[in-house]
Amino acid sequence: MPNFQNITLEVVDNISTVTINRPGKLNALNFATLEELEQAIDIISIDNNTRGVIITGSGEKAFVAGADINEFTNINNAQQVAENGQRIFSKIENLNKPVIAAVNGYALGGGCELALACHMRVATENAVFAQPEVNLGLIPGYGGTQRLTHLVGKGKAIELIATADMIKAHEALKIGLVNHVIPSNQLIEKTLEILNKIKEKPSISVDLSIQAINASVSNPISGFQVEAKCFAKSTKTKDFTEGTSAFLEKRKPNFKGE
Repeated sequence: MPNFQNITLEVVDNISTVTINRPGKLNALNFATLEELEQAIDIISIDNNTRGVIITGSGEKAFVAGADINEFTNINNAQQVAENGQRIFSKIENLNKPVIAAVNGYALGGGCELALACHMRVATENAVFAQPEVNLGLIPGYGGTQRLTHLVGKGKAIELIATADMIKAHEALKIGLVNHVIPSNQLIEKTLEILNKIKEKPSISVDLSIQAINASVSNPISGFQVEAKCFAKSTKTKDFTEGTSAFLEKRKPNFKGE
């Protein structure tokens, strides 16, 4: 396990929790933190014992309050910076296990984009979301223009990005940006409730479902083809045989991820 300085990685009961741990900077994503985040995702991706992932921020004020702007004032290759962030967040989006962003407080700029890259979002009642990059003469660069549009629609995405408006948790729930809004003291409990429910399902089917759903977003033309191929793959697993047998025999299935 790497000696992380800006994040923590903990695995309990087959759930990996990645915590952005820079509370003094409101968990802002500097380049070093992004590098460590990528390392953590790479570790999780090959850990067969991990069945679900939580990404959150330390403290109660912020999930991630944006990128570290100090580093943006001396960028030599801005496109490379954006592509690097996009690559890391795409690894999260394409992870073969469900990922939930446990959003505690501010999710601004790169923090909002990090939450968007996760498969689901559970927010506390004090959570605040925004893409305020235009206030700095920028635009979102880590995939925010794409993922926000897919989640809330073109018109709302343009409004949020062009105005840089902050929206509170319940409005985010209303427009489909988050899955659940709950009290702060129930945040991790709710995320674990969802992931523990998914843990009971066959892991291969969950992975294939994520692949097919992601295809509908990244390449809608081939999305149906990807779904058909993933469906076919699922029928060749031992878990498919077990699931159908258990259904016909009216018993609880014993899935083994095979």
